[in-house]
Amino acid sequence: MQPKKMIADKGLFHGANPFMGIASKAMVLAFVLFTILNVDFANGIYNDVKGWIQTTLSWYYITVVTLVLFFSIWVAFSRFGSLRLGADHEKPEFGFVTWFSMLFSCAIGTGILFWSIAEPVFHFQGNPFMDMAGITAGTAEAAQMAMRITLFHWGLHGWAIYIIVGLTLAYFAYRRGLPLTVRSALYPILGDRIYGPIGHAVDLLAIFSTLFGTATTLGLGVSQMNAGLNYLFDVEISTTTQVILIAIISVIGTMSAVSGVEKGIKFLSIWNIRISAILILFFLFAGPTVFLLGLFTTSVGDYMWNLIPMGLWTDPNPEGQWQGWWTMFYWGWWLSWGPLVGMFIARISRGRTIRQFLLTALTIPPLGGFLWIVIFGGTALHIELYGAGGIVDAVNNDMTLALYKTIESIGVEALTWPMATLATFMIITWFVTSADSGTLVICTILSMGNKNPPQRFRVIWGLGLGAVSAALLLAGGLKALQTASVAAALPFSVILLFMCASLVKGFNDEANGVVYNLTPPQPETENDEVLVPAEVKISS
Repeated sequence: MQPKKMIADKGLFHGANPFMGIASKAMVLAFVLFTILNVDFANGIYNDVKGWIQTTLSWYYITVVTLVLFFSIWVAFSRFGSLRLGADHEKPEFGFVTWFSMLFSCAIGTGILFWSIAEPVFHFQGNPFMDMAGITAGTAEAAQMAMRITLFHWGLHGWAIYIIVGLTLAYFAYRRGLPLTVRSALYPILGDRIYGPIGHAVDLLAIFSTLFGTATTLGLGVSQMNAGLNYLFDVEISTTTQVILIAIISVIGTMSAVSGVEKGIKFLSIWNIRISAILILFFLFAGPTVFLLGLFTTSVGDYMWNLIPMGLWTDPNPEGQWQGWWTMFYWGWWLSWGPLVGMFIARISRGRTIRQFLLTALTIPPLGGFLWIVIFGGTALHIELYGAGGIVDAVNNDMTLALYKTIESIGVEALTWPMATLATFMIITWFVTSADSGTLVICTILSMGNKNPPQRFRVIWGLGLGAVSAALLLAGGLKALQTASVAAALPFSVILLFMCASLVKGFNDEANGVVYNLTPPQPETENDEVLVPAEVKISS
């Protein structure tokens, strides 16, 4: 009998599983139609879902996110930390600067532009932690508390979600030879069932989460982009304008996704960091330099000292809204974007050791985010405390204008318009980076880990992401976006807990020499051929 030939099933691994393709498209179409055909009814449903999660499951979200952070630290210092995400001799595919640029651009670029000023200014006016400490709103102590809370929402807890998802996917793909897709992360638990209906369901939930997490980010970005165009060119601020902007940017993002990671996404990410550096330097040196440097040191120390108690706090007041609108929203947003950023982190992190990967990703990107928040938000708080003020009123009236009001209030008239223009351009480039990253990740999942999914998929899903973002804006703007992120996080949070358990079992399996089945179970063909994933190379 002749040896069996090993070939790749192009229909399953180079294209998309027919069921997955149809189900995912139907899911998007149903959501968009449901939303736009009866906006008020849809908005009511979304608010009810969010209200139920806030009142019933806030403890669960807080517990999950805290456990993931402790788990990531344990893995970093465990005996498995020396394992490499790939073969033992492999080196990192991307240099550190490029890797950091892509990671930061994909993970938090658009969101941090939106909230770095608006959030601390909101907390500056009141929050439960101020009430418990007896701090008066509008004081220097209130500013420090506001900065602590903002760093908490953008700090280690959220990054740990991205990093554990990325680590798990990278480990099973590059170390154990499974396809680079979410279902592979559950192989030690599910075994060959990842290739069947259960695996399909896991990937569909990941797509669902990615879709709404990305839509939330795009919705926030386009709102701020509209505000910038209004500030610069008096373009009307309206839902219609924002839908048009989503359509335009979605096309640009799709073109970037079609060009792939090495070209479009890498190019945009590096330039995002360069442009951001110019704006940060403007804030730092044109603004209150000494105040900001001192605030950064104090705020990071204050955040680290209060990290655990803040991470475990739940609001005892059943009527309280603050935790739902802030911490729950953020944890839901980080969780719902977990598959997207995790997949993208895995895609660009091959060749690093687990310890190097975890310790670097848990320190450098959060510190970069902290620097950004302190410089932008700290400048706004300094203007309120010691300057002409006006930022609080701007945030309360329209938070999308907070960035532009702060640039104007710095007082360097000759640079106000150029810096506002640069900020708007940066919003656009961050927006495009988020859109193309989300598109590429969804297509990779549908293609069972194919690093270069078919271009027609990228076109379909690039436009699909824009459609979902537009539908959420029509359904209620920011509130609908927040609801979508919190609700989408719920199913993926369950998968994330199983991923953590699966990763530990995978480590032990490797230590015990357990070999995984890379071949989807299926009947042999008449030519005695066995089908294997396209990424797995088998030599004769």
